[in-house]
Amino acid sequence: MPTRTAAADPRLDQARRLLDDNDLGLEALGAAVGLSATHLQRRFRDQFGLTPAEYRAQRRLAALKRGLRDGQNVTHALYDAGYGSPSRVYQDGAARLGMPPLAYGRGGAGLDIRWSLVDTVLGQALVAATERGICAVALGDDPQALERELRDEFPNATLQRVDSGREGFLAPRLRAVADALASRPGSVPVELVGTAFQLRVWQALMRIPAGETRSYAELAASLDAPKAARAVASACASNRVAVLVPCHRVIRGDGSLGGYRWGLPRKQALLQSESPSPRPHQKNRA
Repeated sequence: MPTRTAAADPRLDQARRLLDDNDLGLEALGAAVGLSATHLQRRFRDQFGLTPAEYRAQRRLAALKRGLRDGQNVTHALYDAGYGSPSRVYQDGAARLGMPPLAYGRGGAGLDIRWSLVDTVLGQALVAATERGICAVALGDDPQALERELRDEFPNATLQRVDSGREGFLAPRLRAVADALASRPGSVPVELVGTAFQLRVWQALMRIPAGETRSYAELAASLDAPKAARAVASACASNRVAVLVPCHRVIRGDGSLGGYRWGLPRKQALLQSESPSPRPHQKNRA
């Protein structure tokens, strides 16, 4: 869940606790904690990075995931998580999962994921894709470690390693990743799996042009959640689709690189390849 970055208003903490256990609308929630609906909406979003409705939806989605991972069938998991009907999960949950809830909840059960390794300017990249799009891009020097990471992420999916030069489906996706790592233009569909807030952050990342950077605080402000910089940093760290979801373009407010899931040398190299500036970690808004 998003983490806080400033002194907490106890009424907002109370509102969050109420949402953990109750399906309250905005007016009822505001009345319970002594804030108007308008003030509650704005201040809750500022403090936690998402609105009360988004927080409630995220809690339901988390409960759905737990139920599915514990082996519940889909119908029982939906109702236990607080969804009033099976259709509601597709309005409120499945779209945020990025893949069918049964498949996600069971570690990718029912999914066919094809993957391969490709040599890039930054070393090895593992690229994995479902029929809907790329679901993972991992960077590293140890092919076995990259494969273990994929299998840990989707332990029950049907994983098929393919020859990148001969597989008609995966080959263009491998080329697209290699092009992205070399800062050549191109696009490829991705399949993102995350919470509502994570998806908002990842989609915002994909709107940052190559050659530019944003601080975590600037990215949070662009999401109308100016106090959620730490939550934004956490979402960046959870990104599993390197380069195509360019979390490397987010830096600290002082211009230093910050963190990177696949190592700071790769982050710096990516920024150098994208920016004409001799100091790629500094903001370039020209």
